[in-house]
Amino acid sequence: MYGLITKLTTVPGKREAVIDLLATRANPPGGCLSYVAARDPQDPDTVWVTEVWTDEAAHRAALRRPDIKAGLTRALNWIATMHDSIVTEPVGGIGLGQAGSAAETDASTASADT
Repeated sequence: MYGLITKLTTVPGKREAVIDLLATRANPPGGCLSYVAARDPQDPDTVWVTEVWTDEAAHRAALRRPDIKAGLTRALNWIATMHDSIVTEPVGGIGLGQAGSAAETDASTASADT
């Protein structure tokens, strides 16, 4: 799996508009296992976006979709700073439908037992 965590700082007063654009998808892209836009409770202009994809190729393909490109272009009008994304390797969890491979699960179980 391929994951991203991104901090967005919006122009003042536009956080909810950005969240509406990012969190509302009638037709989710293939390969997207989880996509969450969240308010930062400490900063009224910050949005955190957490994504989990089947792989990096699915994420790149989604960015080429015309509807997603249009939404991102619109959101960019209200984003003051898009901080560097943190790339992660999700291995499972609630809402992902499928945990990581058996080897990863066995390794995490072994480390939890020690």
